[in-house]
Amino acid sequence: MDHISEFPDALLLSILSFLPAKDVVATMVLSKRWQPLWKMAPKLIYDDDSNENYPRFVDRSLLLHEAPVIKTLRFNLGRKSGAVDIGVWTRAALKHCVHKLIIKTGCSFDSGAAPVILPRSLYTGCSMLVKLKIEGVVLVDVTSPIAFPSLKKLSLKWVKYPSDEFVERLLSSCHDLEVKRCDNDNVEIFAIRVPSLKNLRLTSTSKRVKGDSLGFVIEAPSLKLLDIKDYSGGVCVIENKMPEIVNAYIDVQYSCIEKLLGSIDSVQKLYICFPTSMEAYHGSRIYSQLVRLVLCTCLIKWFNLLMCLLKNSPKLTFLKLDRCRHHQIQAKHPGKLPCWSEPSYIPECLTSSLETFEWVRYQGKPDEKQAARFILGNSSHLKTATFYYKSIDLKDKRQVLMEELSMLHRSSTCQLAFKEST
Repeated sequence: MDHISEFPDALLLSILSFLPAKDVVATMVLSKRWQPLWKMAPKLIYDDDSNENYPRFVDRSLLLHEAPVIKTLRFNLGRKSGAVDIGVWTRAALKHCVHKLIIKTGCSFDSGAAPVILPRSLYTGCSMLVKLKIEGVVLVDVTSPIAFPSLKKLSLKWVKYPSDEFVERLLSSCHDLEVKRCDNDNVEIFAIRVPSLKNLRLTSTSKRVKGDSLGFVIEAPSLKLLDIKDYSGGVCVIENKMPEIVNAYIDVQYSCIEKLLGSIDSVQKLYICFPTSMEAYHGSRIYSQLVRLVLCTCLIKWFNLLMCLLKNSPKLTFLKLDRCRHHQIQAKHPGKLPCWSEPSYIPECLTSSLETFEWVRYQGKPDEKQAARFILGNSSHLKTATFYYKSIDLKDKRQVLMEELSMLHRSSTCQLAFKEST
């Protein structure tokens, strides 16, 4: 006896939502009970299998679908499909009041393949759209206003735009924004002026050509999360402070980040990596709310930056030193090793609030030992200090480093650990 067929429609439709569209439609042959059910599936995932019948299958299944609302509609398109049909499919989807629309392609704009161009109706007919995620597509301009009255989350990855001005109109009302730029996206300054924006994630690997202006402009006074990774060598202009910021992840190669850091001085959790000159940071900002700091040690003079941040973060409870893999600044400049200079002051956070200290890829170099000695010797409230190592870095020195660390003076009875990192 088919016990599953006895389940209520709502449960069966929930089960169907985990299947690709081809499998959903295939359930119609199971029995009369299942025959009409697929037409009400709340989630449709169309994976391009390079079959020549794929476009026809999508056409027919969307035409026959009867659900008044499709919660999630996803198109995963291959390099040779969808360039012509995606406009028809998108317009058909709008009739079902789609809540979440995902369009991903395997195309690149310099591959010679026909680009996937989204229809203009996408900007004006999606009154119920809550989440929109597009990847590897081309957007075209519209003269009418862009309207996404219900949009909360927008993700734009490797998209080509008609102009800088179009971008600003497109982003006007979302709360959560993710952008990954590509080299030929047809935009110089990516302007993000969104008063309602809460979460912002930016990535740019585009290569700035000498003389070109390339980068971001941000005006988002309600922002709570900022995650920016920009290795283009361009600029990031912050037009106003972001007083609501809670989390910030800053991994950039800008010549100066003073204004960027100054705009987030209310941050509570901060990751920072900028492998440029220390002169880019003047250390004049007080981070009165900062409790968690992760500092990348790829910067040549990272010791100086560490002391500036400790001095300006009186409530810090968690400190982690790490070295990100994609920057190898020290390896490129073997003669410019970090130089520890004994501070003339003890930061307030060490004597009053720091409880957890972690050091990833600790190698026990002379300057590193001096920094470890200073932190352990002056942190009165430290509870745990964990040093992570890579076997490839230390070879046979592990036991020696463990003994050296255990012999360092500690101002507190913190638990000391030495572990291999994954």
